Amino acid sequence: MASFSSNAVHAAPPRRPSHLPRMASDAALQLVKRHPLQRLPSPSRGTSALLHSIVLCSFAYSFDFLVRYPNPFNDSYGWHMQFLTIIGLSLATATFAVGLLADLTLSHRLFVLKNTLSVASAPMECLISLLYWGLRAIDQKLVLPDWAPRISLGADLSFHAIPALALIVDLLFFSPPYTIAFLPALALSGAIAAGYWFWVEICASANGFYPYPIFDILDTPQRAGLFAFAALIMGISTVMLRWVYVQVNGREEGVPGLARPKERSGNVKGE
Repeated sequence: MASFSSNAVHAAPPRRPSHLPRMASDAALQLVKRHPLQRLPSPSRGTSALLHSIVLCSFAYSFDFLVRYPNPFNDSYGWHMQFLTIIGLSLATATFAVGLLADLTLSHRLFVLKNTLSVASAPMECLISLLYWGLRAIDQKLVLPDWAPRISLGADLSFHAIPALALIVDLLFFSPPYTIAFLPALALSGAIAAGYWFWVEICASANGFYPYPIFDILDTPQRAGLFAFAALIMGISTVMLRWVYVQVNGREEGVPGLARPKERSGNVKGE
């Protein structure tokens, strides 16, 4: 009887289901990968994938518009890639295409790549929208040649408003915060502005005209000033996007156990 009682007392406890540790580790891994300030899940096959899909449809409409309604730029050197608008649209398309691939595959590496592209594409689209609508408000002849056919409001918004708005929404709700500092952001903006100026001059020498009438109005020093101003606005846009992110999602100091990362170029994961 004593032996039976001893065995009963020392009987092994019931085992936990073997799948629980794995589920716990998977959940912990997701928490590690997702920045605490990121408001909504991404990469995700839910809302994030839906946003990226809808916006890519809008971008496809914009590119299709260029083909269905041709103008002299279709046959000129550089095609419509002479326009900063179309260069920005192409970069935004790449950003959202990588984002959608990340959603479908749940790839963290593709998600990081999308965030890296966003550091350039979102401020650039903000710059494009500000310059286009600002100059058009002053005089639409500064951005639209006299011979250019006028486009509908819907098409105009698809080129000059929706890309910026979509990238801002993606940043605020489906991405970690930018950590790039102002000076590196300004250097990136300056490199993009200088590269675009170089490209525009190549196209103008081949075609005999500039894509934007304002370039014909300005002399070379004035054009240099315009591109420098554009680079500054793009750099400031990066800072403003960071500020808006804080207003919407809070600061990293407010998250228990999360140390604020040092601002540096290329650190876009919020790590």
